[in-house]
Amino acid sequence: AVEYLSINESYVHVVDILTGATETVSPPKGEGEPISNAQVLWSNDGNVMYGLSDYESEFRRLVRYDRTAAKLKVLSEGVSWDIDDFDLTNDGKTIAYIADEDGFSKIHVVDAETGEEKAAPAVPPGQITGLKFRADSREFGFTLSSARSPSDVYSHDVDTGETTRWTTSETAGLDPTEFPEPTLIRYKSFDGKEIPVFVYRPDPKRFPGPRPVLIQIHGGPEVQFRPGFLGRLNFFVKDQGIALVYPNVRGSAGYGKTYLKLDNGKLREDSVKDIGALLDWIATQAELDAKKVAVAGASYGGYMSLATMTHYNDRLRAGIDVVGISNFVSFLQNTQGYRRNLRRAEYGDERDAEMRSFLERISPRTRSEAIRIPVLVAQGKNDPRVPLSESEAMVAALRKNNSSVWYVLGKNEGHGFAKKRNQDYLQAVEVLFLDRYLLGEER
Repeated sequence: AVEYLSINESYVHVVDILTGATETVSPPKGEGEPISNAQVLWSNDGNVMYGLSDYESEFRRLVRYDRTAAKLKVLSEGVSWDIDDFDLTNDGKTIAYIADEDGFSKIHVVDAETGEEKAAPAVPPGQITGLKFRADSREFGFTLSSARSPSDVYSHDVDTGETTRWTTSETAGLDPTEFPEPTLIRYKSFDGKEIPVFVYRPDPKRFPGPRPVLIQIHGGPEVQFRPGFLGRLNFFVKDQGIALVYPNVRGSAGYGKTYLKLDNGKLREDSVKDIGALLDWIATQAELDAKKVAVAGASYGGYMSLATMTHYNDRLRAGIDVVGISNFVSFLQNTQGYRRNLRRAEYGDERDAEMRSFLERISPRTRSEAIRIPVLVAQGKNDPRVPLSESEAMVAALRKNNSSVWYVLGKNEGHGFAKKRNQDYLQAVEVLFLDRYLLGEER
C-alpha cells in the first residue's frame, strides 16, 4: 500500500490482509528528508519488491528491494531522470521501464536482478504510456503519442528485437507531416536558474516575419509540459501563425526534487518571475514578436496566467484563464475537502495568520486593478477542484476596472471542458479572442 501525502512525500507499507498487521517498508515519517515512492510490484515468491523511489536521489529511480536481506538495489543506475512507469515479465527476469528524459519518453529494458541493460526499441520522440508485458512472454506493448501521431499502439519483443506498429491513428484528413514539431531550449531566469521551454513555430514560408506568441503555462502545479500530440492546438500554429511557447517553470516535475520544491510556500512568485524572464528571452528572438504576446493557462496554470498579467501587464496583449485560482485563501476554503490538505502541502496553510496574509497578497484577485489588457475567463459550473466562485469573483473584479472581459461558463462541465461540443465552442471563442486582441491591433 502506498500512502500518498504529496508529490514529495509518500510511504510504502506491506499489509497482511488476513491479520491487518502493517509493516512500513520505506523509511518512515520523520526519519530524514521526505521520500517519494510509487508503483510497487512483487516478485512471484514475495521476497522481492520492485518500485519507483527518489530515496537518496534527486530523481525517482527504479529500485529492487530484497526483503529477506533488507537490501536495496537501483536498477536504473546511470539514468539521471525520473522513471515514469515499468512492468515485470511473468517469470520475474526482465523489466521494461519508461524514463522521462528532458520531457521525452525513452524505453529501457534491464535484467530484473542485476539491472544490466538490454536492447530497447527506438521510437519517434514523444510520450509513451500503457507499458505492459504480454502474459508468459518477453513481448511488451505500449502507446506512443508524438507531434505527428495522436496515439498509436506498438509492441516490442525483447528476444527478437523486433518492434511492431499495430495502429495508424486517423487525423481527420489532415496531413500529419504538417503538424509542427517542438524545439527544446533553455533560458536563464532572474537568479540564473535555467528554465526549459518547448517552442512550436509556424511555417516561415506561410507566415514570414516575427510571429505573435502565446505562452501556455501548465497546471498542477507539480506537472510538466511534455511534448506529445497537440490536437486542436495545432490550429493556433498552422492556421493562425501563432508561436506556442510551453515553459516548465520552477516547481515543475521531471527535473529533480530540488527544482520541484522551488515554488513551494512563500517561493510561489519566483515561478511568475520565470515568466518575466521568458518575456525577456522572447524579446531577443528575431522570429518572435515581443510586442504581440499573450499568456494562457488552466487550473493552477490559470493562476499563473492571471499572476503574469498582474506583474507584466504592459508587456502583454491579452490573457486566457481557464478554471484558474484567483485567490488562494478562498480556493483552499472552498475546494473539496478531500483535496484541501494535499493543496496546503504545496501552497501553504491558510489557517496560519502569516501564511494567510502572504497568500492574500500574491493572489491575482487582490491585484486585479493591475490588469488592463483583455482577458478571457472560462469555468465549469460544477468544478469540485477550483470552484465556480473563483472565476465569478475574478470576472467581477476585472469588470470594475472596465477591462475587456470575456466569460464562458460551462453549465454542464467540471474542472475543464470535457464534452466535445463545449470544447469546440470554447476553442471558437479562443480563436476569435486571439484574432482580435493578439493578431489584430486592438488591445
